[in-house]
Amino acid sequence: MRIKRKPGEAMEVDWAGQTASIQDSITGQTIPAYVFISVLPCSQYAYVEAFLSMDTPSWITAHIHALQFFGGVPRTIIPDNLKTGVERSSSTDPVINRSYQEMAEHYQTAIVPARVRHPKDKPNVEGGVRIISTWIIASLRNGQYFSISELNQAIREKLTEYNEKPFQKKDGSRQSAFAEEEKFALLPLPASSYELATWKKATVPFDYHISVEKMYYSVPYEYMKHQVDVRVTRNMIEIYFNHFRVASHIRLYGKKGQLSTNPEHMPDKHKDYLSMNRDYFMSWAKEVGVHTLITIKAILASYKVEKQALKSCSSLTKLADKYSVERLERACGRALDYSPRPNLNSIKTILKTGQDKQQLDSINPPKSNTNQSDTHGFVRGAAYYGRKEK
Repeated sequence: MRIKRKPGEAMEVDWAGQTASIQDSITGQTIPAYVFISVLPCSQYAYVEAFLSMDTPSWITAHIHALQFFGGVPRTIIPDNLKTGVERSSSTDPVINRSYQEMAEHYQTAIVPARVRHPKDKPNVEGGVRIISTWIIASLRNGQYFSISELNQAIREKLTEYNEKPFQKKDGSRQSAFAEEEKFALLPLPASSYELATWKKATVPFDYHISVEKMYYSVPYEYMKHQVDVRVTRNMIEIYFNHFRVASHIRLYGKKGQLSTNPEHMPDKHKDYLSMNRDYFMSWAKEVGVHTLITIKAILASYKVEKQALKSCSSLTKLADKYSVERLERACGRALDYSPRPNLNSIKTILKTGQDKQQLDSINPPKSNTNQSDTHGFVRGAAYYGRKEK
């Protein structure tokens, strides 16, 4: 049956059965190169590119380059049932590779795999494979190419000849047919190209940092022990739970073991621990009082290792929680009477024994009764002391 192909309706894609090759410039070893072919059925306009692998990144990259070459997006893409594109083939409900499906959604097109063992579902690319294998791949077999870019440069030159070659049974060429009949019908390309992404699964550990290629990225601590989906691109790491994005990070490169931690993902106690630095304790002491501020400065100056000093300052804040800031201020004042550089143990002793309260009693002594009518006294004469009265 002759089927009238609608302009911009579909793009048929496949790997060519015949491979090209490049040579290692050092060892001279021949390295196979796999050829990707895509054809627009209406105009027969084709795109060809060679890759060193037929893995998923190469497969998706080939689609991106093909769409850029055509300058638009067809409404459907018809691939074969290869594992890099289709995880489970089915005539009614095929399961598309997640990265491949995501690419199609980015370009607002649909992937409709051909039926298994039905090459006529994509006859144009099947025929194109045979023609291009002869016209391009076979014609390059005697050339020497030392990199994939050199090979693709030669392929592009042959591809231009192929697309501009006149039809045998009708006027024009693939190039002219595409420009006149099909280019206008393609959907516009999005503002930015699709960025290749891979997906992984991870279980959030107790430190709420998942590992991606030996780099660690934080997840909200509420998701500890839950399994999440991780989307990895060249520049971003995104974490999803039940299809909702819960965290995103700029991807880390370089030395292994680096951390990317968002403070909002941390429990409150962890946030407090990180915020307790020199400036924090100085600011806190200013609010308590002048004696506490002097004490904090003395503690910070008394240790060579800042971590030890910060630990003592943290213990001082706990004394304020236990005894109140007012008592701590008085205790620091009492400790400063003994030494210009008081230590934590002396302040603990003052608070425990209540010496700060005694200081308060000395500042505010009890009122005495000075009413003369209520005072008594015994007056002894000189005879009492053995002297004679005159």
